[in-house]
Order: sequence, then structure tokens, then C-alpha cells
Amino acid sequence: MATRGTVKPCSNFNASGDAEVLYKAMKGLGTDEDSILQLLTARSNDQRQQIKAAYKTMHGKDLVDDLKSELGGKFETLIVGLMTPPIAYDVTELRNAIKGAGTDEKVLVEIMASRTAQQVKDIISAYKQEYDDDLEEDITGDTSGHFKRMMVVLLQASRQQGVDESKVEVDAQELFAAGEKKYGTDEDKFITILGNRSAAHLKRVFEEYMKISGYEIEESIQRETSGSLKDLLLAVVKCARSVPAYFAESLYYAMKGAGTDDNTLIRIMVSRGEVDMLDIRAQFRRLFAKSLHSSIQHDTSGDYRKTLLLLCGGDDA
Repeated sequence: MATRGTVKPCSNFNASGDAEVLYKAMKGLGTDEDSILQLLTARSNDQRQQIKAAYKTMHGKDLVDDLKSELGGKFETLIVGLMTPPIAYDVTELRNAIKGAGTDEKVLVEIMASRTAQQVKDIISAYKQEYDDDLEEDITGDTSGHFKRMMVVLLQASRQQGVDESKVEVDAQELFAAGEKKYGTDEDKFITILGNRSAAHLKRVFEEYMKISGYEIEESIQRETSGSLKDLLLAVVKCARSVPAYFAESLYYAMKGAGTDDNTLIRIMVSRGEVDMLDIRAQFRRLFAKSLHSSIQHDTSGDYRKTLLLLCGGDDA
């Protein structure tokens, strides 16, 4: 499968050569940040892991520890993110979201709504291995109500495959009956249908729902639910329609208004660089009539900005 990422493996790759470049960039007085960011954004995650292994063999030190001691702030967070294998990165983000002061629902929503079933299964087993804890128990212990129920459904990672034509209209009718049609909302119906059907099936349901109710499903969710459940259901709907469009919108809102939500910006740029950043860029341009590149340029600075722009990989002005 052709990747739609901006970050590609380097063709004449030499792990020990790269390890040496990084070692020299950090040795002695002052750090050569430019060499570090240019090199790491031009290697795939898999190659970065090989550089890390070569670095340890050659210098008996951990590359990530050395990078942490030389860099700081958002730039450091971004570089450390790039050095982390994708599943391990998701696992760490989820752990911090649950174990920090208060739960960061935003992280739970973003990861659980956008990852594939296989990725969710891999995340669960990697979480268990890393922390000897059950991810589902940790999430349910930290959340409540319908939000918790929807999280549990998504953690089962057992969405049906394909489109079941016989169920399309039934599902649309049930969603309509559970929300717009009655006083109060039957959240369980939304959870069952949105949590268990394939993206292809849901797209058909949303078309049918529009015909029946005269509303886009997103409008109904906005009206019928609130708080973190609303955010989660909307994220699931948006990801069913288009994962890149969902991330384009998340990036836009991370940079819109006063102050930038750097955690979200870093998380998306790190986790989608090798997956679908080209599509995210195209959706960003389509939805907001400006380029992702120009938004990053405008809202960030320094080595942090340079690294993000390299991950973005080009301007669609």
C-alpha cells in the first residue's frame, strides 16, 4: 500500500553514520540543533530506531536520553516523539492522559476514534507490556457515564466489516428515533451504532439519516449530546467520513485563536507524518482556504517551527 506520508525512509541509509552525526551535534560546547532536526525528519521511524541502536553500540549511551539533556521545551518534546515507535508513542500519550492530574479526554478521543482496529489491539497489548496494567480498566476507572461506555466499545476493536445494505436504513431510523424524534436522547443507540459499524457502512447511514431527518448527523449530535461524549461521537463520525479531514480540523483548531495547543499539534504531526500527512494537507487547504504550512509558519517559532515545517513537507499555498 502506498503511504500518503511526507516522511519517507532515506534510500542510502547508514545507521552508524547517522549516529555519529548526532553524537557530534551534541558533543562539546553548544548543540547543533539544525543537524539534529534535518537528519531526524529525513528518516523513517524504523530507521530512527536503528540509529538509536547504533548509537548505543558505539557510545554506550541512550540517544533519547542524550537528546533530552541537550534540547528543551516544545522542540525537545517533538524530537523525543519522533524517536518513539508509533505504537509506543500512542501508549505513552494514553498513559499520560489517564495518569496526569485529571483526565485529558482530548487525547483519549483523538487516539481511540482515529486508529484502526489492529492498531487498537496493538496499543492494548503494548500498554499491558509496558505498564503491566489493563488499558480498559485504566480508562474505565478514570471516566464515567456514556463516554466510558463508548470508550469500552471502541477498545473492543471489533467493528463489522463492509456495508450491510439491509441495515443501512434501519440504523438511520434508529439514530433518528434515538435523538431528533424524541424528547431526551437514547445515547446507547448512538454508542452501539457509531461504535460497531464500519466506516463505509456509517457513510451510507449518514446519507440515509440526512434524507430522513433533514439534518447532518453532526448537527444532531451537537444538539442531542454534550461534553466529552459529544466530542467523542463527533470524532468517530468525522473519522468515519475522512480521517485526514478529522486531523486537518484538529490541527486548525490547535492553532486558531490565542495561544497554540502545542500538545495536539505535536501529537498529530508526529503520529501522521508517515501515514497520511499529504491527505491532511490537502484537506486543510480545502476546508480552511489556506495551507497547513502557512499556519505552522505563523503560529510557531525557532527550531520547533523548522521541524514541524519539515514534517509538513511542503506548502499548498
